[in-house]
Amino acid sequence: MWSSAIYRFCILVFPILIVVFFTSLMHEGVPENMPVGIVDLDHSSTSRAIVQKLDAMQTSEIYDYYNSLSEARKAVQKQEIYSILFIPSRFEQKLMGGERPVISYYNSYTTLVAGSLTYRDIKTACTLAAAKVGMTKLAAVGKSSHEIMANLQPISVDLHMIGNPYASYNVYLSTYVVPGALMIFIFLLVPYSIWTEVKFGRSKDWIMMAGGNIRIALIGKLLPHTIMFLTVFLCFEFYIYGYLDFPHKGGLLDIVLVGVLSVLACQGFGVFISGIMPSLRMSMSICSLWSVVSFSMCGATYPVETMDRMVHAMAWLFPLRHYIMMYQINIFDGYPLQYTVWNIAGLMFFILLPVLSEKNIKKNMLFSVYIP
Repeated sequence: MWSSAIYRFCILVFPILIVVFFTSLMHEGVPENMPVGIVDLDHSSTSRAIVQKLDAMQTSEIYDYYNSLSEARKAVQKQEIYSILFIPSRFEQKLMGGERPVISYYNSYTTLVAGSLTYRDIKTACTLAAAKVGMTKLAAVGKSSHEIMANLQPISVDLHMIGNPYASYNVYLSTYVVPGALMIFIFLLVPYSIWTEVKFGRSKDWIMMAGGNIRIALIGKLLPHTIMFLTVFLCFEFYIYGYLDFPHKGGLLDIVLVGVLSVLACQGFGVFISGIMPSLRMSMSICSLWSVVSFSMCGATYPVETMDRMVHAMAWLFPLRHYIMMYQINIFDGYPLQYTVWNIAGLMFFILLPVLSEKNIKKNMLFSVYIP
């Protein structure tokens, strides 16, 4: 393994780079100073007040002013800015005259997080400007401050975020993106390590060294993988919960258990696919597809419960989904393990999957001919 660059990079180099990249990318909690373009055709005090409010927000920064919408659109296409705020001419005049002028804003969702956050800031700045005008008009007709606020904001939201009070994107994203990326490497290396024995003509010797016992052969081959990936996975968990102090109401047992079960489940799935797909190319392709799709099926970005029933049922077939559930319930919220007993059973199911395909693996190792 050490003599092969694939193992060195996939087990040590790339995982370390991924951990450092994601946890340092959002170390402030929320992305800051994302560039926004302004097209102000009004040049009034009201339009300047809107732009100043937008520039004062934490996540947005005025990058440049543009003379036309087409010029600003080219800047978006060049990835110079993420959003455009378009203020039409005669905006203040129409607003003060009782008309309803339209402010337009355009967001690029090529980068989803940046587009969403700048959209929120622009909408907030425009809403505050409209509210200020409304307050001025109501005060002019003799309304009290209490009546004005009841009219402009009849419902006031008192928000208390449980577990993640700072709305940190580092806590939200790194805890599932990094494990998902580590699972990709595990998924891919298992079929690679098995089928390279056939590719290089070592498969029969491998089985004979294990005394013809395929279970001993698989355990002997994958045990170094398990030790290395467990070391990386647990170091990542102790790094985010111990050093970065991510919320972790659950104890040490929960943190270790979810790491061990996740690594073994991914290896079990990789062995199972290697047995039912007797080809290096096909088995690695299926494992790659399964691991990438799991990012959409795990429920971290979109609730699984609101998906179609068929998709909801399929979510159980992805180890990352069970990891997310155990993380959220046991580690993040601190509930005991009995609340995730079905997710633990799901990971155990993946660990036992090789039993269904081990005979086919032995057969392929003894009689298969490598096909590129």
